[in-house]
Amino acid sequence: MPLSRREFTGQSVIAGAGVALTGTVGALATAPGALAATEPSGAAGHGHKSHRAEPGYGALVADPQGLLALPAGFSYRVITRTGVTSLDSGETTPSNHDGTAAFAGPHGTTLLVNNHELGGARSKLPHPVPHPEGLVYDPAAGGGCTVVEVHRSGEVAEWVGIAGTSTNCAGGSTPWGTWLTCEETEDKAGANGMTKDHGYVFEVDPQDRRANQQPQPVKALGRYAHEAVVVDPGSGRLYLTEDAAGPNGLLYRWTPPAHGFRHGRGQLRHLPGTAGELQATKCYDRHGTFVDDLSRATRTGTVYGVDWVDVPDRDAKTVSVRKQFADGEVTRARKLEGMWWADGGAYIVSSFARGESPVQHDGQVWFYDPRRRTLTLKVLLGVNRAPAEDGAFDGPDNITVSPYGGLVIAEDGEGVQHLFGATDTGRTYPIARNELNIGTAQEPQYSEFTGVTFSPDGRTLYANIQTPGIMIAITGPWKRQSR
Repeated sequence: MPLSRREFTGQSVIAGAGVALTGTVGALATAPGALAATEPSGAAGHGHKSHRAEPGYGALVADPQGLLALPAGFSYRVITRTGVTSLDSGETTPSNHDGTAAFAGPHGTTLLVNNHELGGARSKLPHPVPHPEGLVYDPAAGGGCTVVEVHRSGEVAEWVGIAGTSTNCAGGSTPWGTWLTCEETEDKAGANGMTKDHGYVFEVDPQDRRANQQPQPVKALGRYAHEAVVVDPGSGRLYLTEDAAGPNGLLYRWTPPAHGFRHGRGQLRHLPGTAGELQATKCYDRHGTFVDDLSRATRTGTVYGVDWVDVPDRDAKTVSVRKQFADGEVTRARKLEGMWWADGGAYIVSSFARGESPVQHDGQVWFYDPRRRTLTLKVLLGVNRAPAEDGAFDGPDNITVSPYGGLVIAEDGEGVQHLFGATDTGRTYPIARNELNIGTAQEPQYSEFTGVTFSPDGRTLYANIQTPGIMIAITGPWKRQSR
C-alpha cells in the first residue's frame, strides 16, 4: 500500500531532527568533505569544546612491504593473491576480488565467499575463474566466486563456488547462510561472446558444494546491472541496488510470493521468473514533492518518504529495466553500490554523483527503514578536490556494520584508497591505506578496496585490494569506538 503524503508528513513531524541520530550509525556526517554535519545534542553545545576522545586507532604507519599501512599494533596477513596462491584444483586464484561475506565453518574455520568481478569473454582474461564440471553457467564467461576456507591454524584452502558468470561485483549474505552474488552487467547472449543472458543474481552455498551444481539465475530478482542485495529477515523481502548510468540506476525491492514459498537454502533458484513483485523506489520530500534523484539531498538527516512502483518487464527482454520508467515515475541515483542490513533496515551507498546527476557529491550513505518506509541520509561527502592527498575520504563502496560500533567503509574513489570507519555520531577515522602502487612513480595509482567484512567472531577484518586481486586479514587491538 502506498505511503500517503499525510502519513509521511506526520512521521516527519514526530521524527524531527533526531531521526539522524538513531540506530547503529547515527548521523555519520562529519567525514572529511561532508557537506553538512549534525552534532548530537549536548555534545559540544553552547560554545563549549567537546572533550570526547578521538575515535579510531591513531595514525597509519607505512608498510615496509609496500602493501598496507595500518595503525600501530595492527598487522595483516595475505590470504589469497592472484598469480601466487592456488585453488585446491591447482589453478591460480582468479583476479579482480570484489564483494565478500564471512560465514562460520566447521571445526572453527571461517568460510569466505569471494566474488571475482571479471567481465567479457573468458578467453581474453589472464586469470579467470576456473570451470569445474557442473559449476558453470555460461562457458564463455570468466567471472564467478571462490570459497576461501581459513583454519584456526592459519591453513588456507580455496575452491570454486560458481563459474561462468560475469562481472560479479557485490552481493549479500542471507539469514539462512548463503551468498547471493550479483552480476553487474546487462550482456545478453551474443554480446561480448556470451552464450547466455547475464545480469542476474545467483545463490552460492559455502557449506555444501553439491548445492552449487548446475547453477541457475534467480530471474525473479530481475535482469539489470546488479550491485548488492540484502534480506529483511522479518518480512523476507530483498532490497537490491543497481550500478548504472544513462539514466542513473534504481533501488529495488522484491517481495516473495504470499503463498507456496518459504526462504531457505537453495529455494530462490527454483522460483519462476515472474514470482513475487519487483518494484523500484519513488521518493518524495516532507512537502509531498517528488524527488527525481537522491543527489538532491544536500543535508544529512534529510528524510524522504518511499513508495514502490512495479517493474513492467523485470527480465528486460527489449528495454533495460531502468529505461522502462518515464521521468517522474521513479527516483534514481548514480553509483548505487554496497548494502548492509542492520538496525532493522538497510544501509545503502551511493558512491558519487557528477554531471549526470542534479547535484555533485563524493558519497552518500542512506538508511531505509521498512517500518516507516523512509530513506534517511546518514553520510554526505562533498567532492574531494585533492584526491591525491592523504586524509580525505571519497567514493564509499562496500560497507559493513562493525561489531565495535558504526560502519567500516571500503573506499573506491580517486587517488589514495582507504578502509575507514565512521562512529555512531559520524566522526571518521582511517583503518588502512593501500600502498601498492600499480601505476608509475610519476603517476601513482592505487586500486580500490572491496569486500570489507568481519569474521563471525569479530576478531578479524577481511578486505580485498581488487587489482591485482589480494584478500587480506587484519587483526589488532579492536575496541569499542567512542561516539
